[in-house]
Amino acid sequence: MRRMRGVVMMRAEEKVMVDGTHPTRAGMNTATHTPDAPLAVTAADAPRAQVADANAPDLPAAIPAATLVVFREHAGHAPELLMVERAQKMAFAAGAMVFPGGRIDPGDHELAETLAPVDADDAAARIAAIRETIEEAGLPVGLAEMPSPEVIAQMRRALHARQPFEAALRAAGARLDLDALVPFARWRPAHRHMRIFDTRFYLAHLPADAPCASVDRTENVRLTWASAQAVLDEADAGRMSIIFPTRRNLERLAQFPSFEATVADARVTPQRVVTPWAETRDGEEWLCIPQDLGYPVTAEPINTALRG
Repeated sequence: MRRMRGVVMMRAEEKVMVDGTHPTRAGMNTATHTPDAPLAVTAADAPRAQVADANAPDLPAAIPAATLVVFREHAGHAPELLMVERAQKMAFAAGAMVFPGGRIDPGDHELAETLAPVDADDAAARIAAIRETIEEAGLPVGLAEMPSPEVIAQMRRALHARQPFEAALRAAGARLDLDALVPFARWRPAHRHMRIFDTRFYLAHLPADAPCASVDRTENVRLTWASAQAVLDEADAGRMSIIFPTRRNLERLAQFPSFEATVADARVTPQRVVTPWAETRDGEEWLCIPQDLGYPVTAEPINTALRG
């Protein structure tokens, strides 16, 4: 192991880049920023990690959640990922850049049961990730056919009005394609005195005929397409805020030159629930994750790790 810029890196022989390089900062695309939103998000006042034993009896119950990492590709460039900035009023990850997603609702489970899935919890999580991406960004990823822009807008209005996703799909004549989502990771932090989310991460490719993404201006205040490395660079420069799980997943995603390469790695990399833990190293507290789950950075000083 070696330290670099306050983190622990796995040795090169333990994790090798697919193409031998990182994507460059040129992957930042700000074309979809809302015009009245600032480019920079400072992390100066963001809360720092407070870690407990995952099995401690006083921890709040974990809230099942799902998030979708949507890829947009251009030949010769690192893939761009869709990210949204959480509103400052939000209780979780306020002001942070995150992937679209949210909690898994009872309606997601009910809809999943009608599909007779092999794994009902996984199906409900995929449905939630699809639903939240439509609601937050207006992108119909994970549907069998691409609806018209008018139908997509209709579905989004229905979701904002708290109508069941199943009813919105039926009114639109739309069908789900859960296989369009690829499992990538599952994180369940252990924080005292705050919400804990048991979040499943999925990968998906932006359909060629998808409409432009647009921010919902409720839970989120802006969105952007950017390469994983570009977001990391912006965060390191203090112009964006990203919480610990998002940072670790961006570092992992930044290793790959394409959606195809990312999916190939996800299919062969073990997938267990990631629960960060704290340990003391040379008198300093570090926040750590397992070293065998595909993450190139597996530890960070607790005093620099941002939580929700």
